[in-house]
Amino acid sequence: MQLNQILGNAEDQERGAWLELRHPVSGKRTGIKLLIVGPDSATQSAGRLAMADELARATDDEGRVSAEARDKVRVRALARCVKAWEILEDGEPVPFKFENVVRVIRAAAWLQAQVDAFAGDRRNFMEAGE
Repeated sequence: MQLNQILGNAEDQERGAWLELRHPVSGKRTGIKLLIVGPDSATQSAGRLAMADELARATDDEGRVSAEARDKVRVRALARCVKAWEILEDGEPVPFKFENVVRVIRAAAWLQAQVDAFAGDRRNFMEAGE
């Protein structure tokens, strides 16, 4: 692998890849699609820094961060990985904005698990042999 390939892949990861969520029991497609940026993207890098800042702000006088605060920060970090989406609510497209992404990601642990696994897996953003 050459440097230009590494740099090119980082750009590909910034463009993102589509994840179609699957039903947590049946595995059937839900029709909800999220455009996720890859783990080597500038967006995920900035998200990790934002997560560290949020955790620092949530630290109490004794250096502890509550479980509730940690979970809130984790959900927001996952939301930062979503670049676009195709999702309906009551038959209408849901506007893409950060607060809505957080609301959707917070909706279910299975959804969070799918986003987290996809966003962290470089295979979703690279061709075999790259």
